[in-house]
Amino acid sequence: MISAVRSVILQNLPEGYEEGIQYKMIGYYVPHTVYPAGYHCDSKEPLPFIALAVTKSGMSLYAFCLYLDEKVTQKVMEGFSEAGKKLDKGKGCLRFKRLSDIPLNVIGEMVASMPVDLFIAGYEQQIPRKKK
Repeated sequence: MISAVRSVILQNLPEGYEEGIQYKMIGYYVPHTVYPAGYHCDSKEPLPFIALAVTKSGMSLYAFCLYLDEKVTQKVMEGFSEAGKKLDKGKGCLRFKRLSDIPLNVIGEMVASMPVDLFIAGYEQQIPRKKK
C-alpha cells in the first residue's frame, strides 16, 4: 500500500531531490550537493522535502512544502474535497489508514509543484533568524 504512494512520489519528483532513509522513514530530500547547509535543525541531515511513515495507527505523509506555501496547501485541500475524500491533516502531514483514503493524483500534483529551487527559497524564508 505505501508502495503505491512511493511510486506516485517518484513519478512526480522534480529533478534535484533524492530518495533515502531519513529519520527512520522513506525520505525525499535536497542532498548536501545541492544545498550544502542542510537542515537547520541538524546540518548533518539533508534538507527534508517529503517523508513516508507507517505506524500501527496508519500511514503519514510528511510534506514540508505544506509549511512553505499556502497555495500548495489550499490545492491539496481542494483536491481531497473534489475527490470526495476526508482530509486528516496536521500542519505539515497527511494521515491515512487505507490507500483509498488518499487521492494519489493530488499527491502527485503536490510533489510536482515544488521544484528544488522554489522549495529552497521558501525554506530559507522560514528559517529562524538565529539559525541562518
